[in-house]
Amino acid sequence: MRRSLLLAASALVAVSTAAFASAPPLLQEPSSYAAALADPIRPAEDRARDAARHTAETLAFAQVAPGQKITDMIIGGGYFTRAFSAAIGPEGRVTAWQPAEFIGFQASYGEALTAADALPNVDAVSVSLADPELPTGQDLVFTAQNYHDLHLGMAAADTASKVNAAVFDALRPGGLYVIVDHHAAAGSDLAAADTLHRIDIEAVKREVTAAGFVLEAESDLLADPADPLTASVFDPSIRGKTSQFMLRFRKPA
Repeated sequence: MRRSLLLAASALVAVSTAAFASAPPLLQEPSSYAAALADPIRPAEDRARDAARHTAETLAFAQVAPGQKITDMIIGGGYFTRAFSAAIGPEGRVTAWQPAEFIGFQASYGEALTAADALPNVDAVSVSLADPELPTGQDLVFTAQNYHDLHLGMAAADTASKVNAAVFDALRPGGLYVIVDHHAAAGSDLAAADTLHRIDIEAVKREVTAAGFVLEAESDLLADPADPLTASVFDPSIRGKTSQFMLRFRKPA
């Protein structure tokens, strides 16, 4: 399913969403995703992680619904790509973006993108963080545990502003931008992004609203007061148990 040119992917998914845009926000209940999360396209390893990651509640927070066009931004291993693919059904479309820099750094990121591309309603895209291009007409752009990567030492200083602008352009009017990431200590701003792979929630709010988005909702569902916020998220003492935040921004209609 890989598109040789991003423009081809854009043309495929840039279908009019006027009817969806005129509808009120879709408020899904977590229980409505039970069938999707049980879909056989999701391996047992994914399903075993659902309780800890509150996957159904996260999909509900992101207002995921059948038929949507969703970009999974920086897919990592593809966990949420597979969940979106199952939840939106055959009428929907997922764009799975794995930055070229990530694939160059670690082969498994390329393998995850290839696996995602094999799903019938997923298009794989690999473009540089320095030159982000996303298909237009998206209902949702989602990123989990990776927004801080826009501030890694290998990234240019303007990477976050470029990516946020690209997301804004990719979304339909009224579309959603949902960010899940690891808490850094309050007031630390961007200092922990490269060292601990965490980010201050207030820094994210500042950057995303500066791109034109409106903060619509935030959730502490994934927060954990036991996390001291001082260790790298890859430290064995905290890996898989970090305190995280969820933010939902909306592009003005």
